[in-house]
This record gives sequence, structure tokens and C-alpha cells, in this order.
Amino acid sequence: MGIRGELFSTRLLLPNRTYFLNVKENRMGDFYLNIVESKNKESGGFDRQSVIVFADDLPAFLAEFDKSLKVMEKAVRDKKRGSDRPRGEAKPLGAEKQRSGARPRSSGKPYGGDKPRRSDKPHSSDKPRSGNKRVVVKKRPQ
Repeated sequence: MGIRGELFSTRLLLPNRTYFLNVKENRMGDFYLNIVESKNKESGGFDRQSVIVFADDLPAFLAEFDKSLKVMEKAVRDKKRGSDRPRGEAKPLGAEKQRSGARPRSSGKPYGGDKPRRSDKPHSSDKPRSGNKRVVVKKRPQ
């Protein structure tokens, strides 16, 4: 086992940022994937963001990641295809964007009849805020 339980590490260097993918084992013997993004700060130093995915959660994470990739690839293809058209030319029929997982509206009521719409529920913005909270899985000290 390597430093701090590290079993494998690889690095992807890009012009504006660097990604590290580390496979590690914690003290309890659980394996996890640590994905770290590092980019230069304008004031000097580095800004690091980290996400940890445990081995038990990896199949579900990868399935959702794969869905996201397919949507992104389709969006890139559609954008490239759309940029080939001269400006002002009409889009082909059926090119409207559709929500993924959208249900057909067979009844006259949206979202399947008597079910309350999501917007009918109390919204989290109705509650007083205690400051902007941002979820950060893990940050390493510099």
C-alpha cells in the first residue's frame, strides 16, 4: 500500500487544470475513488476540489455518469450540426428540445391529473437562510 492508503494514482494534465484519479483504501479497509481537480488561482497557489466515490457506490455512480456522457455527446453533436446551418435558416421539424423523462400529457391537467405539481409544495427559499452553503466533499490543505 502506498502513501495514505493509495493503491493507484493517475494524472490528466490540461491547459487550465489538472485532474487526479486516485484509488485508495481507508483505515476501515474500504476502497474508494478520489477525483481531484486542481487549477491555478489568479492570486497564486492552487484551488483544489475533491470528490470521493466508495467502491460500493461505484456501479450506480458510473451508470449515472454514463447517462450524463451520452446527453453531453448528443448536445455537442446537435450544436455542431446546428452551427453548420446558415444563420436565420429555420430548424428542421422535430428539433425542439424535449425534457428527458417527460410524461405525455394525456389528460388536460399537467403531470398526470390530481397529483400536486412540484411548484405547489413549499419551496426551500421560503425559509430564512443562514448563508450560502456549498457542499464540499473534501479539501486538502495546501
